Amino acid sequence: MRHGLFRLFIVIALVVCTWVTLQTFASTQSNHNAKTEAAIRAVLDAQAAAWNRGDLEGYMDGYDRSPNTEFVSGERINRGWQAVLDRYKKSYDSREKMGVLTFSELEITVLSKDAALVLGRWRLKRANDEPHGTFSLLFRKTKAGWRIVHDHSSAA
Repeated sequence: MRHGLFRLFIVIALVVCTWVTLQTFASTQSNHNAKTEAAIRAVLDAQAAAWNRGDLEGYMDGYDRSPNTEFVSGERINRGWQAVLDRYKKSYDSREKMGVLTFSELEITVLSKDAALVLGRWRLKRANDEPHGTFSLLFRKTKAGWRIVHDHSSAA
């Protein structure tokens, strides 16, 4: 009888220890995800602020300064940070064309400790039109912080 109670006690103790460990892990993971999401939102907020003051290079600070950075839109695939910047400079060569940028409906999914997927909507408010669309961004944690390494944007 004593051996049976002792075994039951051991099993209950193991279950409680396992539960506490899982709860601690879940709490730590949740805290990490919240910090990651906040950091990514800060990058996107800084990008919108830079765009809205006409600072394309400041906007591009949200992208990884790498030859591997990719921007996909329509039929075009641009590879490399500089190529993406050049595309923006060509397409948005005046403040009127840039308009006011907003991002909305952001959905951030943390994929790992150094990768996250962001889905959302973009909108430009200009004097004569309001182009808008959707995007998916792959963020990576780099030495410079969280940066976009792949951007697939489409117009509605």
